[in-house]
Amino acid sequence: MTDIATLRSKSPDELKEMTLSLKKELFNLRFQVASGEQKNTARFREVRRDIARAKTLLNERGVAQPAKKTAKPAKEAKAQAKPAKEAKAAKPKKKAE
Repeated sequence: MTDIATLRSKSPDELKEMTLSLKKELFNLRFQVASGEQKNTARFREVRRDIARAKTLLNERGVAQPAKKTAKPAKEAKAQAKPAKEAKAAKPKKKAE
């Protein structure tokens, strides 16, 4: 577990580098636990929280990477692409015999 005071003393580049290395470690931990090599599953929590601490400090300093633009949901895109449907003529009702 990384102390917040040590993280505050690091530069933004060091924090980004640390975040990247922690993400790689988390990726490797998933495989180690799945294959039975790693028994310490609590390490997941520590790594995730260290990543969150580093990202929080980057956001506080205003150095965080901008969020990626997301595409419009499929329903909205389809609705805009299709022309509006015309109202169908009402069918005559059958008479009861």
